[in-house]
Amino acid sequence: MSDVNDPCLGCAVVSGATRPVGGILARAPGLVLHGVAGPSPVPGWVVISSERHVRGLYDLDEPTARELGAFAARVMRAQRQALGAAHAYAFAIGDVLRHFHLHLVPRYRDTPPHLWGRAVFEASAQEHLPAEQLEAAAQTLAAALASES
Repeated sequence: MSDVNDPCLGCAVVSGATRPVGGILARAPGLVLHGVAGPSPVPGWVVISSERHVRGLYDLDEPTARELGAFAARVMRAQRQALGAAHAYAFAIGDVLRHFHLHLVPRYRDTPPHLWGRAVFEASAQEHLPAEQLEAAAQTLAAALASES
């Protein structure tokens, strides 16, 4: 298993050296929205990463920290409106990747209860969706966010 911190996966995604599903979907000052860099059991799972390499939310500069809440709320509204999610979760765990990132994970009416909340991270390989479905949801979300600008 490779170390996602050597080199830093967050820095690679933000710089464009690595393309997660959907690629870069939107930007806000100091922040980048991109698809999750791994398999997903739900369409529209996205991540907000800091442009600068910082360890956690507590290390963001004040303007970026202020921007984060509004940007996350905007993305979560788009997950509900454009993708039809019933709810959206926000997770800033940071135990694996040591580059600030906030997972925004939609939950749909048909999402099985065993994948609600933090349990979505534990989905089995059989529950992961095809890349094409994840890509389509990411592009729908990107288009919805772009139309708001």
